[in-house]
Amino acid sequence: MKDWKRTYWAVWVANFITATGMMSFLPFFPRHLESLGLTERAEIELWTGLVFGAAPLAAAVMTPVWGALGDRIGRKAMVARAMFAITLFVGGMSFVTTPLGLFFMRLGQGVFSGFVAPSITLVSVSAPPERQGRITGSLQTAIALGAVVGPLLGGVFAADLGMDMIFRCVAVSAAVGAVIVLMLVREDAAARQQTSLGERSPRALIKAAVSDLKEALAIRELRGVVVFLFFLQFGMGITNPLMELFVRDVVGDDGPGVARMTGALFSSMAMVNLFAMPWWGSYGDKVGHSKALGICSLIASIALGLHAIVPTIAFLFVVRILLGAGM
Repeated sequence: MKDWKRTYWAVWVANFITATGMMSFLPFFPRHLESLGLTERAEIELWTGLVFGAAPLAAAVMTPVWGALGDRIGRKAMVARAMFAITLFVGGMSFVTTPLGLFFMRLGQGVFSGFVAPSITLVSVSAPPERQGRITGSLQTAIALGAVVGPLLGGVFAADLGMDMIFRCVAVSAAVGAVIVLMLVREDAAARQQTSLGERSPRALIKAAVSDLKEALAIRELRGVVVFLFFLQFGMGITNPLMELFVRDVVGDDGPGVARMTGALFSSMAMVNLFAMPWWGSYGDKVGHSKALGICSLIASIALGLHAIVPTIAFLFVVRILLGAGM
């Protein structure tokens, strides 16, 4: 097997098992916070939002820094670093006994564990130029499949095994992914930026990251997409962390079936999203990607608004499927 194909399949498998693990616990923070002793609904909602949002917030700050470092020392190291960080911090979540401890673990996870961006760069620079687009899109399928499988597994096992055991299983799966990358991936050193040791210092890396960000944001179209994605993800970020509590409200129950229904809601949305992505890409090629984005945004906005009037769990499934099509 050619080096670039082996690299692709190794990163694909590592991304799939890591993404599956991550999505197996993200929908179920309300349940875990209750096991840590929270009882008031307002407290659970507040801490769920804080814990859920801590990792993406930290990642937003650190991703440019890790990207600058990856350009200089290699993306393989960055992917392995991120997956081992998941092993450390998600595994550590199984030992914390307070909401504040869980928050700091999530913060640490966000600082060190962004694996998707370096994975995409790693496989794209190693693939032949004429296949880079196809390879990159195919790698994103691994993340999408993980978003389908993960919530189903979490929903089945969260009530029976408990979240602590799920955290430990995720830690092991991420470590396996890191080992696969370290053992099988071949990275061409010529694809890195040639820098001296002084240019790899923390100060130099932060300066390089800021410079790269300014250069990127000078592109008008990119600025527009960044703003667009911010508001779309903002809408998603409001609904996703509290979905388990919302399901309880809709069905009027807080038994084990709630976890399974919550997991199925996340998985059904991810499944539709998986099939919708290539269709929207083809549609955008025909009519223009700006128009396609506008239609996607309209569909997602309608779906998010319909959450406010959901009368039954069946209607909620329809709304989430619609949201998956628009997202």
